[in-house]
Amino acid sequence: MYDLIGDIHGHCATLIQLLTQLGYTNQQGIWQHPTRKVIFVGDYIDRGPQIKETLELVKGMTDAGHAIALMGNHEYNAVAYATPDGRGGYLRSHNATHNKQHVATLAEFTNSQKEWQAYLQWFQTLPLYLDLGNLRAVHACWDDEHIKWLKDNNYSILTNELLHKAHERGSRAQKVIEETLKGKELNIPAEFVWYDKDGHARTANRIKWWVQNSGANYGALLFSCPAAMTDEPVPGNLAINIYPTDAAPVFIGHYWLDESEPALQSSNVVCLDYSVAKDGYLVAYRWDGEAVTDTGNFVVQRN
Repeated sequence: MYDLIGDIHGHCATLIQLLTQLGYTNQQGIWQHPTRKVIFVGDYIDRGPQIKETLELVKGMTDAGHAIALMGNHEYNAVAYATPDGRGGYLRSHNATHNKQHVATLAEFTNSQKEWQAYLQWFQTLPLYLDLGNLRAVHACWDDEHIKWLKDNNYSILTNELLHKAHERGSRAQKVIEETLKGKELNIPAEFVWYDKDGHARTANRIKWWVQNSGANYGALLFSCPAAMTDEPVPGNLAINIYPTDAAPVFIGHYWLDESEPALQSSNVVCLDYSVAKDGYLVAYRWDGEAVTDTGNFVVQRN
């Protein structure tokens, strides 16, 4: 059985408290449970105060077989930020926004560059998705067509080939990786511009790709939906691959939810990211084989 844990972002002390609450113990430096295993859904780095300790803990559990760690968009971004593009720059440009995102991580490894390079190599071994048949996990979005494309091309991890293809503008690889690790977005009219947690103006909103959009309004379909759009009906011709209601339960992170208590997104979609790095809390879900998820299986650890 599995305990699925959301985005950690360097909050190792909170993670240790959560593991303890779940019945895991530290055995010779490795956190483990006699009968259960953790699935981490990504985003171990950036923002938090104990990034190096988080990586040590997660990698240690993974190497010892007590956890499965998936790729998050922050790990993907870090690899791209460190990879030359062959034109004098990097696949992820070193602009002010990107520098700010990675500053906390890079600061922790200022005097241990070899260790950081080793973690960057480890990131490229992390699965892009996990499909166990009766349980699925991915960092941001499970689109059956994207997963099939990854499987058909033997891209279970971020190979160097896939990394470079994913930075070719307009390519299939870019669309698959961007949406799998960062979610689907819908462009909205400019008059509904809104500002994200970092103060950036946004004219696109992330989509709740599990909402059956037939007859839905934008308030149900979009994250951070502008108030003026909330009751507007979604066009019937909007082409989005919606996660089937009869598919295996899928667990995700990424979305910085801010509810006071964790809640199911649907009967088979569970988000585990409740903004631990921004006055939120760290969440786990104890999965015992159920096809229909249950709010009683959430376990919460607050900072």
